[in-house]
This record gives sequence, structure tokens and C-alpha cells, in this order.
Amino acid sequence: MPVRSLVLALALGAVLFTPSSPALATTDPGTLHIGVHVTLVSRWLDPGDTEALITPFMLLYFLHDALVKPMPSSINTPSLAESWSTSKDGLTYDFVLRKNAKFHNGDPVTADDVKFTFERYKGASAKLLKDRVKEVQVVAPNRVRFVLKEPWPDFIAFYGTSATGASWIVPKKYVEKVGEEGFKKAPVGAGPFKFVSFNPGIELVLEAFPEYWRKAPQVKRVVMRSIPDESTRAAAVKTGEVDLAYLFVGAVAEDLRRAPGVKLVAPLLYGIYWLDFLDQWDPKSPWHDRRVRQAASLAIDRSAINQAEMLGYGKPTGGFVPPEFDFALRIEPPALDPKRAKQLLTEAGYPNGFDAGDLTPLPPYTSLGETVGGYLQGIGIRSRVRVMERATYMTSWHEKKLKGLLIGATGAAGNAAARLEPFVTKNGIYAYGSLPEIDDLFQRQAKELDRKQREVLLHQIQKLVADQVIAAPIFQQGFIWGVGARVDVSGAGLIQGYPYAAPTEDLKLK
Repeated sequence: MPVRSLVLALALGAVLFTPSSPALATTDPGTLHIGVHVTLVSRWLDPGDTEALITPFMLLYFLHDALVKPMPSSINTPSLAESWSTSKDGLTYDFVLRKNAKFHNGDPVTADDVKFTFERYKGASAKLLKDRVKEVQVVAPNRVRFVLKEPWPDFIAFYGTSATGASWIVPKKYVEKVGEEGFKKAPVGAGPFKFVSFNPGIELVLEAFPEYWRKAPQVKRVVMRSIPDESTRAAAVKTGEVDLAYLFVGAVAEDLRRAPGVKLVAPLLYGIYWLDFLDQWDPKSPWHDRRVRQAASLAIDRSAINQAEMLGYGKPTGGFVPPEFDFALRIEPPALDPKRAKQLLTEAGYPNGFDAGDLTPLPPYTSLGETVGGYLQGIGIRSRVRVMERATYMTSWHEKKLKGLLIGATGAAGNAAARLEPFVTKNGIYAYGSLPEIDDLFQRQAKELDRKQREVLLHQIQKLVADQVIAAPIFQQGFIWGVGARVDVSGAGLIQGYPYAAPTEDLKLK
């Protein structure tokens, strides 16, 4: 072989078999490669910072474990706690910890860790939880008691689901040793997988924790890669560079469905997407008029969005709370009626429409924002889609810095009260305002021990949200994945309403 040809051949071989190449990645028999649709951030490694959204649980189900959490058997499955019980007066909740539960550094999970975790928690609904809990008592090394100030039937709905991250336990001794920032850089959890390395925004590497109490994971190593661009993510599934990837919509999803060796799965989520009128609380804003908000809602073709974005896997809705939740009020989506929408705008004093400013969709749902913006444009409401990086969006949202319109979403579990609290009550982390009658009803239902009466009160809140068009719900999401040929058990849909791969100890490669 001529020298020049030999050099070219060797160079080509180096490209084909470099460690980052798809060829090598897919021949690793014990490693699961996951393509993630968002930028991975360090705060998701710490359950103490959990947002009122489902995204952080994509990592928490790998790294950490909770006293009680959603699992295939139920939305409140005992996990690090082998059991829990409530006193007859509803004031105390006792948790008995598993004897074989341990953290990745070998330390046992104890009642001290549970108490410490609750006291340091500052994520979603932290104020609500701490206002309601009088104290956390360490009864024994394996037993912890939560004492409430007064009976609160929503305690487990907030504490023992993905409505918050408050029950996902961190190791007291380790956190105190390395500090808060040190913990985020090298977290130690009690979950099925332990931390190896993290390159923020790029890649998270985990390896199996064989001493996990439930079972040793089948997969030995997990590599999660941020691939925000949808086309690039789809190509990675097709070539085998990743074994599965999250979130595909429209034409890209349809193309992926036809790709050889790729399977499309689409669990129906607890995730509701809605159009939020952030400026409605300002009397000078057009959105302060209910007729304007109603017009916007009537202009949105929810069925068309479901077909275009989710290939029909989702469900159009008029309700803010998923119908699967306890105390949910089923509300049909309003019929598309642009003629009535224009009439309502005229009645409100805007016959020619108006400039609505920014429309900011939850990243990475830019195409959804553009579609909704197009429907509003059709009745004269002009907006500009504003694209933000997800971490900046989340911070701006809960710090109340966004203006105009927002497309929000959450897939967190819980019940109707847990879904409503962050978004439509005065202390809600994402609420830009609230109605006094809703706040009053919410406080009343939180104290009501009769289940039928609670349902009446929570249905009243949901009806007010709909009648006053505080938000315009659009759809319940069908979350489309692409799954490659190497995957035997992907975890899709095993936990009702949950979007990501879980339980992670059950994942399996062929």
C-alpha cells in the first residue's frame, strides 16, 4: 500500500473508532446512552432545590430515593420507608425506615437524615410544608415522626409525590462535610445509581449501585447527554449514538417512526400545557379583561396542535388538573371559535386587536409557542415569540420577571390541591397574582377532613380557574421518545403520568 493511502486509512480508522463515535458507544454492552432534550444543570442533582415541575426527577430517580414516591404500584409507594401511618387525629405521620437502605458512601439512611433533609429543603412548596409542619421528631434511628400544627389531608400529596422533592433524602453527615456547593458538585444519594462525573450542560455519567435496597440495577452505566437540537437528537437515535432520547414532535417524530430499528413510545403524562396571561393582574393591561382572555382561548385549535405536535398521542383539555388526579374536575376543551373570539375582542374595546408583547414558551417548546402565536395573530392579537435558555426561563418565571404571555407546563404528580397551589394561589412559586375567593377556598379545603367536602371545594377552585380564564389549558402531553434496538426495557410509561425512564433499576439492555 502506498504511504499516502496507508496514512489515509489509518486516519479514517481513528475517526471511526474514536471513543466518542457512535460505533463504539453502541457496542458497550453495559452502558445505556440517553439523549436529553434540555440542558442539564447542577441544581437538578440536589433534591433540596426541586422545582414544581417534573424535569428534575429525570435525574432524581437515578441518583436519589424518597421515603415515599410515585412507582408503578401507586402514586404514594413506600420506598426508603418500608411503611408509614397516620394518627387518628391526623396530626402525626410516622415513617419506619428500611434496615437495608444506605447511601452510596455506605452510610445507612437514618431518621436524622430525614429530619435534616426536610429542614434544608427550599424547593417547590417549601413554605407551605414548613408552615404546616410543627416539628420533625427522631423517634429512633429507623423511625421518624412528622407532627403537624393542625390536621392537613394534603400532607402526603405534597410530601410523598413529585409535587415536591421534600421526601427525597440526602445524607446529613456528607452534606455537612462537603458543604452545599460541594454536594451539588459531587452528590451522594441513596438511589439505584451513583454519581461519577458531570459536565454541566453537556453530560452526566452514573454507574450502578449494586447495594440498592430494592434490587441491583440491570444496566451498569448510564451516560446522559444534553442534545437540545431536536434533529441532532433524532440522528443520534437513528445512528445508535444514543439508545433512547426524549421529546420529538411533528415531522421529526414522524420521520423517526419510519426509521429502521427505532421504536416510538409516547406515555401520556400528568403534564398539562397552558397559555398564561401574566399581565392579567394589571388593571391597565388588555388581559385584565376576562373577555380578552376568553377570546385568546377560543382562537387556539387544540386538536390541530395535538396532531401536529404529538401525532395525536396527547389529549386536548380545558382543565388545569390532569383527570387522573384525586379531586380533578373534568373540563372539556372549549371549541375552536375564532368568530366568537373576534366578537369578544370588539366588545372589550379591541376591534383591531392589540400588541401583546412577548410570548415566552417553556424551552424547548419553541414550535408550540410559534403555533399558538399564529392562532392569536389570526384574531388580531400580535405577539413575538421569545426564546430563552431553560435555566434562565425558570429563574425569570418564579422571580416574576416575565411579561406578556407565557406557555407554562408541569408534569409533577400529586392531587388537585398540589397542582393548583404553585400556580393559582397567593403564595404559589409561579403565581403572578390570585383571586381572593380561590385563596379562601384553598385554605378551607386544606383543613377539611371530609373527602366529599374537599372535593366540592377543589372542584369550585377548578371551575373558577376555568370560568375566569386565569389560564388557557391547551393539552395533556403525549411525550414522544425514540428508542433504539439495544433497549429491552426502556421504562416508558411504567410509572403512570411520568415522562422519563423509570424505575431506573428496572431498565434493561438486550
